[in-house]
Amino acid sequence: MNWMQRLAETYDNCQSSIGYSHQDDQRPLLPICHITSQAHIEIVIDGEGNFRRARLITEKDDATTIHPSTEESASRSGSKPANHPLCDKLQYVAGDFTDWGGVVTSGFKKDPQEPYRNFVDDLTKWSNSEFGHPKAKAVLQYVTKRRVMQDLIDQHILLVGNDGKLLSKDEVERDRNTKDIFSLVNSQDLAFVRWVVEGDETESRVWRDKTLWDSWINYYLSGRDDRALCYVTGDTRVVARSHPKYIRWEGDGAKLISANDTSGFTFRGRFTEDQQAASVGLDVSHKSHYALMWLISRQGYRQGELAVVAWATSGAPVPKPTDDPISLLMGDLPMEEPPPYTAQEIALQLKKRIAGYGKELGDTTEIVVMAMDSATPGRLAMTYYRELNSSDFLQRIDRWHESCAWLHRYRVVEVRSEQDGKTSRQVVPFVGAPAPHDIAEVAYGSRLDDKLRKATIERILPCIIDGQPLPRDLVESAVRRASNRAGLDDGEWCKVLSIACALFRKYNTKETYEMALDSTRTTRDYLYGRLLALADNLEEWALNEAGEKRQTNAARLMARFAERPYSTWRTIELALAPYKARLGKQKTWRREQMIDEVIALFDPADFTSDKRLSGEFLLGYHCQREYLRTSRADATSEADSSDEHSTNE
Repeated sequence: MNWMQRLAETYDNCQSSIGYSHQDDQRPLLPICHITSQAHIEIVIDGEGNFRRARLITEKDDATTIHPSTEESASRSGSKPANHPLCDKLQYVAGDFTDWGGVVTSGFKKDPQEPYRNFVDDLTKWSNSEFGHPKAKAVLQYVTKRRVMQDLIDQHILLVGNDGKLLSKDEVERDRNTKDIFSLVNSQDLAFVRWVVEGDETESRVWRDKTLWDSWINYYLSGRDDRALCYVTGDTRVVARSHPKYIRWEGDGAKLISANDTSGFTFRGRFTEDQQAASVGLDVSHKSHYALMWLISRQGYRQGELAVVAWATSGAPVPKPTDDPISLLMGDLPMEEPPPYTAQEIALQLKKRIAGYGKELGDTTEIVVMAMDSATPGRLAMTYYRELNSSDFLQRIDRWHESCAWLHRYRVVEVRSEQDGKTSRQVVPFVGAPAPHDIAEVAYGSRLDDKLRKATIERILPCIIDGQPLPRDLVESAVRRASNRAGLDDGEWCKVLSIACALFRKYNTKETYEMALDSTRTTRDYLYGRLLALADNLEEWALNEAGEKRQTNAARLMARFAERPYSTWRTIELALAPYKARLGKQKTWRREQMIDEVIALFDPADFTSDKRLSGEFLLGYHCQREYLRTSRADATSEADSSDEHSTNE
């Protein structure tokens, strides 16, 4: 139960955030005994329960409504769903619902007034209790007039036909872009209503009134007498009969704690009641689940049904372990200005950012990393859980980005123009560790299914947080795909190549591999990689000069080269002859000289061996390729040098 304790602590430390979300797409931190619903109709009444006006809530960002709930209504389902105490669908709040042809849920067909009666009964008990609230009393006064439907029809919110019955969507001639009730729901029966009670108070919206939240919480908890030992706190308190769902996203039906096996295979023969296995206080359950929902929405990572979140119990921001340096430094929103960093500067800025987190968190703040995935459609499994202090957590994040670093050129950010507001995509090279989902795509292809993608991310998470070595099969798969250049387009292959280099470097931590070209390294695989890059560059140069767009022989034969380097190198070297002739001696002498220098570094026995190459040859290839890209060995300078060389001869 440590995870619930930590989440409840986080909830208590973030009291100021209750009821609010920092961004439109984030879920708010809910008060206990409350849930959120998407409201469709807003009815404004006065403090005496008199109708004033109503409107459709057509803005999606404005529709999220925090409202009181019971345990039964929060997880309602089936043919007779329980009502919420204050805001709900029309069949509950409108006493004249069936008068206008409204159709109740199937379980209420024998008594269509039952949902309305239940709603009024619950609201009456709350309003008449010592915790009654003026807004709840005003709503009660209004709904007992039984004219909610009439008022909404008069305001042209609900649409009725000549027979005085609610129209179906098919019976209305409407433009697709019309902002009417059918733009929000397919059936008018399903419309959800929330309230605004105008009076002397500054806050008239019931979903933003903290005094109303407290009123319901106090009333609901005071009415519960099922107290028992809470396994999380060790206290005796009101225990939860059912635990919240909607954990990973709105509409998520899977629960972390659930026990409804009361017949047949009852509790697997170990218990007679669910609370014998675990009982958790109602407030503790709500605090921990609501904090988890909020954290996943605010700073979590989601991939299908997998959710990963890291948080500080103090509520301070922490870096996401699943992010690459670009996401950590720049976020995922469009930027107002082009990225200010070079590849190397991004690595330095990342170190500074992590150090900044350290100063804000201190050394002793508790950090929790948690991953959840669906066990069955209705059950959620915790697949990873770690508690660390902040210094250990940041140190491990820093170590991951340092030990798995390589130069990458596949990340694209969106930049918004200040002049016309249009966004453009811009490639940002960076030095750092790739994100786990990119590693999964590189190892198994971009078309991998969700199960394999989730499983791969779950395998990488301990490598980041616990410092475990990378799975060998993952590294070999990435190396194998990077070697098969002919099977990939250029953009995807460049991404696969740089990530495969990063993974191989991370996997072989005993060997020190530099990200720049190491001209003193004489290992066979590294030198063969350099040779392939030089041959590829020379042929590509000749093709560009001739305006030809096709793969080089080095690119086509890369997979074969990785399997039989010596015999394949002879084929590639012989195929270079016409391209050398096409470019001329003056242009190619430097490349030929570099090839000779690399061959001279080989041990003769190593050079003539046809033994399969390891992933190290990709490092030599990539480093030589980057050297040729950025060094002064460009065509112009080479031509100048060649002239000088010829003169000396």
